[in-house]
Amino acid sequence: MAILSSRDRDAAAYPLQSLFVPFPFVCFTLALATDIAFWQSGNLMWQNFSAWLLFAGLVFGGFAILAGLMDLLRPRTRPLRPPVLSALLYLIILALAFANSLVHAGDGWTAVVPYGLMLSAATFLFCLGAAAVSAHKYARLAWRI
Repeated sequence: MAILSSRDRDAAAYPLQSLFVPFPFVCFTLALATDIAFWQSGNLMWQNFSAWLLFAGLVFGGFAILAGLMDLLRPRTRPLRPPVLSALLYLIILALAFANSLVHAGDGWTAVVPYGLMLSAATFLFCLGAAAVSAHKYARLAWRI
């Protein structure tokens, strides 16, 4: 039988949202890559890939929001919660990706070039910003330990 010390009991719980947040970032980054491939080649396969990647990113983004709401109810996840700016950036990312998904629902060249490509690039830049803001908080927590 293991006896838990007070240090073990007071440790922060792993936030559930951390399981789902990386998936939209990867999907939206790959959607930008497939949009660029479509822009360069004109092959409709890349447009379909982009549409599916945007859909998968939005689904996992919805799961991340639900997990984040569950984490708000868990007091032990407080030290590892993302800052408010990071959460706001996540919502902006999902809104941009949703708009991008609506643009990609069109047919042919105009479904991607120029507005779909610009929305994919904006989504990617916001993903980089959210990752930088989140990494800054986790770096501060790592030095505190």
